[in-house]
Amino acid sequence: MIQTWLQPLPHGITLSCRAAGERGRPVLLFLHGFPEAAFVWDELLLHFARPENGGYRCVAPNLRGYEQSSQPADVAAYRAKHLVQDLVALIDIEGAPLDCLVAHDWGGAVAWNLANQRPELARKLAIINSPHPGTFLRELQSNPRQQQASAYMNFLVRPDAEALLREDGYRRLLGFFGNPPWLTEELKRRYIEVWDASLTGGCNYYRASPVRPGSADTVNLPREMLTVDIPTLVLWAMEDIALPPELIEGLDDYVSQLTLEKVPGATHWIVHERPAFVAERLAAFLAR
Repeated sequence: MIQTWLQPLPHGITLSCRAAGERGRPVLLFLHGFPEAAFVWDELLLHFARPENGGYRCVAPNLRGYEQSSQPADVAAYRAKHLVQDLVALIDIEGAPLDCLVAHDWGGAVAWNLANQRPELARKLAIINSPHPGTFLRELQSNPRQQQASAYMNFLVRPDAEALLREDGYRRLLGFFGNPPWLTEELKRRYIEVWDASLTGGCNYYRASPVRPGSADTVNLPREMLTVDIPTLVLWAMEDIALPPELIEGLDDYVSQLTLEKVPGATHWIVHERPAFVAERLAAFLAR
C-alpha cells in the first residue's frame, strides 16, 4: 500500500511524500523529474518494499514546486542549493545514510549535487537519464546537437510558458511523451491533476538554472563541484531525444565508482516503458 503525507521540514518547506514499507528499514529515496511527480515511482516503491525484494522503506517526495509540496513564488528558491537542502532535511527525518538515492531527469540534477556535497548521506547513487552537470555543460557549450535538443528549455522559461502549455488540454506537455501505449487515459488524468496544481513550480526549475542554451557559455563549474565518489549506477536509455548519448561520454572522469548500463531501444520515459527492467537492474546494483 502507498502511504501519503505532508512532511514539514525544519527550514519551512513542506514536501508531499509517497512511500511504501516500514520505517526503520533501509531507505531508498526516489526523485522524479519534469513534467512528472512522485507517483511515477509507485510501482517501484511497492516492488522494493516487499520482503522478497529487500523489504526497503521506499520514499518518493514531490520536489518543491510540485503537487502539494511548497511552491515558493520566488524563482531563486528553485536553485540547486535549496533543492539539496530539502533532501538533506528529508533524509535526516527518514534516517541517514540512504541505502540508495534513485533519480530521474531533474531529480537526477539534484541527486548529482547532493552526492557531490553530502556523500555521507547515501551509500549508493542510481541515475536514470539525467545528465551529469559536467558533461551537460560541456555538451551545451560545444555540441550543436545538444544545443538543439535542449532548445525546449528556452521555451519553458518564458513568462507565458504555463499559459501556452495549458492550451488544448495540455497538448504540448502530453506531446513530450509522444503517443506510447503506456500513456493510458488514466495516466493522462493523473498527470493533468499534477499540472493543474503545480505547473509553475516545474517551469521555475528551468528559470532558476543558468545551464541552458544561450546562457551556458558564461557558466564555469569547478571540478570540485562535479566529482562523485560513491558507487554509482547510470542507466541510460539510448533513444532519449532530449539527452543524446554524448552526455555519457567521459562520465568516468567525474564518477570514480561508475557502473554505466546502456539500454538500446528505450526512451527518456524508461521508468514508464520498462518498470520491471528498471527494477531488475536496480536490484542487481543494490545487491553488489
